[in-house]
Amino acid sequence: MSLNATPSADRVHIGIFGKRNAGKSSIINAITGQSLAIVSDVRGTTTDPVSKAMELLPLGPVVMIDTPGIDDSGELGTLRVKKSYQVLNKTDIAVLVVDGTDGVGEEEIRLIKRIHEKKIPMVIAVNKSELIDDVQKAEIKKMLSDDQPVLFVSALAQINIHELKEQIAASKPQEEKKPIVGDLIDPSDFVILVVPVDSAAPKGRLILPQQQTIRDILDHDATAVVVKENELANTLKNIGKTPRIVITDSQVFKQVDAITQKDIPLTSFSILFARYKGNLPELVKGVRMLKELRDGDRILVSEGCTHHRQCEDIGTVKLPRLVRQFSGAEPVFEFSSGIEYPENLSDYKLILHCGGCVLNEREMKYRIQCAQDAQIPITNYGISIAYMTGILERALKPFPDIAANLEG
Repeated sequence: MSLNATPSADRVHIGIFGKRNAGKSSIINAITGQSLAIVSDVRGTTTDPVSKAMELLPLGPVVMIDTPGIDDSGELGTLRVKKSYQVLNKTDIAVLVVDGTDGVGEEEIRLIKRIHEKKIPMVIAVNKSELIDDVQKAEIKKMLSDDQPVLFVSALAQINIHELKEQIAASKPQEEKKPIVGDLIDPSDFVILVVPVDSAAPKGRLILPQQQTIRDILDHDATAVVVKENELANTLKNIGKTPRIVITDSQVFKQVDAITQKDIPLTSFSILFARYKGNLPELVKGVRMLKELRDGDRILVSEGCTHHRQCEDIGTVKLPRLVRQFSGAEPVFEFSSGIEYPENLSDYKLILHCGGCVLNEREMKYRIQCAQDAQIPITNYGISIAYMTGILERALKPFPDIAANLEG
């Protein structure tokens, strides 16, 4: 994907589900007009979820996710089915592919129930329709809900593929586009972004939240001034105009707080993104648990991406060290990354999550909701760092309605 492409987290995620050999991969190739997925007559060719970012008209930028068969068996097969169900957590539109020659079984019924529970828009595509008669079609419809539209298609014969694309497009959730920082600024404002050189960032590039924040500032006709932390003091002195707000990377929060005059609003990328696609009030509420930690308490440190760990990695090194110093306790830290997120959270005292820049809004909110359902406090890296360094109250001043969650 080019640097100017829509980030995967901001694309519509279309999950393709169904039994082995139902034709999921063939349907993906037919919809996209490309050979994106491996097609084989061998059952279980897709053994892990496979994602592909692309443009799909009339939807626009999407991520297509091919999943393992929901009828896989054996020890490994059970794990593959579990991964398919995990994909639902980030699916904006679900496409259930039914093998018309096989009909609707308990696996499809179970998946449809889960999709309805998660309130995910769904399209049912009965594949291989050229091989079945009207009686078989009527039987398949009988097994499905009356209010659920069913399309009889054929990836091989290209039957109703255009109609399938139209149905998928019509299922797109209609959501109001939210700003990252645009509602806090006015046209012609100056916004200073403090961006330390992060050894974990892609060489020669800013990390995704920084890129997206800059774009949002420009989209709202304001000016973004990007500096490293050691240039912030000179920039504030020489810029000739008071910035509307300073936004910093959480790892230099304390340093930036000391440099930035108290009358200038200050917050972080983590806090902005918690508001943008998470649940900022809940994450602020959860951070108070850091004061109550005891020896042996289990803390889950969860990241949405999988990246090469550096010697001073924030999730596995810096944050645990700061938690120990702040709490005076020796908790036990456990780690998860990527698609893996524990089903059972009840044994944890606290969940520390990354900013979720590579996760879409649905999955980020799902993870927070799982913590709420288990009554386990959850917060994110940036909010935690601001809290433990004593500057969270200041960092929340741009959001007075949310700052109240810090009290009590």
